Amino acid sequence: MDIALLESTMSNRGEPAYRTRQVWEWAAKGVDGYDAMTNVPAVLREALTDSVPFSTLTVTGEQQARDGTLKTLFRTHDGHPVEAVLMRYRDGRRSICVSSQSGCPLTCTFCATGAMQFGRNLTPSEILDQALHFRRLEAIDHCVFMGMGEPFINFDNVIAAARRLPDLGITPRRTTISTVGWMPGLTRFIDEVDEPIRLALSLHAASPGLRSSLMPVNDRYPLPDVLDECRRYVELRGRKVYIEYVMLEGVNDTPRHAAELAAILDPNMFKVNLIPYNPTGTDNKGHPAYGGSSRDAIAAFKHVLDRARIPATVRLTRGRDIAAACGQLAATR
Repeated sequence: MDIALLESTMSNRGEPAYRTRQVWEWAAKGVDGYDAMTNVPAVLREALTDSVPFSTLTVTGEQQARDGTLKTLFRTHDGHPVEAVLMRYRDGRRSICVSSQSGCPLTCTFCATGAMQFGRNLTPSEILDQALHFRRLEAIDHCVFMGMGEPFINFDNVIAAARRLPDLGITPRRTTISTVGWMPGLTRFIDEVDEPIRLALSLHAASPGLRSSLMPVNDRYPLPDVLDECRRYVELRGRKVYIEYVMLEGVNDTPRHAAELAAILDPNMFKVNLIPYNPTGTDNKGHPAYGGSSRDAIAAFKHVLDRARIPATVRLTRGRDIAAACGQLAATR
């Protein structure tokens, strides 16, 4: 729902402010149209149906994985593709992974999104409409900004969307924003956002040369500077930063790489999430994709972190068979 359009439409009609709140509250509860808003006058519902589309996005494809994960392909009003994912867990959690951009301009070599043509930043309503689509299917309680795009390039719109997620049942403590280390947005997040939204850093290599080869953004914003900002976040907010580390066979997955990672992380400030690599076909230069690390290699890597007392877990992969797992969103259709 285009919230700005809703507000202007209501204002132009001379409707009281509480009517706008009523419409939004119904949408956030997961109703599938204006007709379900029983405390909104019928004439107003009819007018809104004609003037404010119920979603800023059009669903053009959907796939469900064997584990219950659901991936949805949307199109914006101007034709840009956007993918988002609903992950269903056995303990009852329902977590969504939303996109902040159509495509991504940062071209990390292991990420399918980086091989797409970059479209544009998404508006707050376009981000929220991904969440609202899944809310109409079932209750949701966690959100990660780990889909297409670098959230901190689109800082204002991402934060505006995140601040409305509690209306859908997702509290700030259950919201995570993942960044590759885009410093302007990271600094603003630390200085301006008071809500206890979680911060995650896509790191993937501790040595400067290797990280730059995997993530060109490292040349622009070197990892030591990014980690300094993350430490400032911990000191100011009292919350750990989650380190995302994708495991690439023979590239960044040896015990030596683990020791390099442990050497730059304070166990009181960081928690590592080891991510089994999910195949993406080819990299953004058309080269064969990386191979995923074996279970033994991941276990050996984690053992080094454990010995260094760095908190570390191995991520449970969801939706790999429908290309809905971490790093696989590419909207090729």
